[in-house]
Amino acid sequence: MIKISNITVGYQQKKIIKNLSLDFEKGEFCALLGPNGAGKSTLLNAIIGFLQLWNGNISVNGTGINKWQKKEIAKKIALIPQDFQLQFDYKVEDLILMGRFPYLRKWQNYTKKDKEIVEDVLKSLDLMKFKNKLFSQLSGGEKQRVSIARALVQDTDIILMDEAFSHLDINHQLEIMQLLSEINAKHEKLIILVSHNINLASEYCNRVVMLKDGNLVAKGSPERVITPQTIAKVYGTNLQIIKNPISGKPNLIYPGKNEI
Repeated sequence: MIKISNITVGYQQKKIIKNLSLDFEKGEFCALLGPNGAGKSTLLNAIIGFLQLWNGNISVNGTGINKWQKKEIAKKIALIPQDFQLQFDYKVEDLILMGRFPYLRKWQNYTKKDKEIVEDVLKSLDLMKFKNKLFSQLSGGEKQRVSIARALVQDTDIILMDEAFSHLDINHQLEIMQLLSEINAKHEKLIILVSHNINLASEYCNRVVMLKDGNLVAKGSPERVITPQTIAKVYGTNLQIIKNPISGKPNLIYPGKNEI
């Protein structure tokens, strides 16, 4: 679905990602892990076409993203950003409806079909009770559900999520990860999630990609990638890994304060 071939990309004169090659397939729920500066967000921005590649190519379903118009990319890929900043405050229903913008022709208004799609998503994400509320009046977890709803009405096969719940309480983080997992399973969407929470990624994602300094270090299932050796190589710290006694997934164990 997404093929990344030997890309180099960065900001101004600074290389962030260097000769990176990766493939992502339909139906994967993939976590991008790595320390700050590893290139995780840069990779998402390159995939969505926000950054011009210095070298290499990214293709979606066999067509290079450099050949897509912005509206066409928006029909293929939805991005849920880290901070959902609004210049103006909108009602929840109106904000989600904006996710249908890529499908509008010039001077066209939103159609009955667009509004029906929005209502279906509002119902499926249990947001109907918030539809007439202003976005600013919502809690952090509610805002995150709205941003996911807006991505869903874009009706794309690919959803990118850039560390979009790091500021949420753990109950809301679990809620969002469960929701994404259900969306992934039900609709077979490719979901690529940037995260710093290795244990949550291990529990919910079926694939993990580890980056460091713009280079690929490891990729594969959580069991294959989340190991003491890989954690030491990527993060420069020695941590033990145990199997979660409930799920069987690998989880990090943090040492006590006197053990570091």
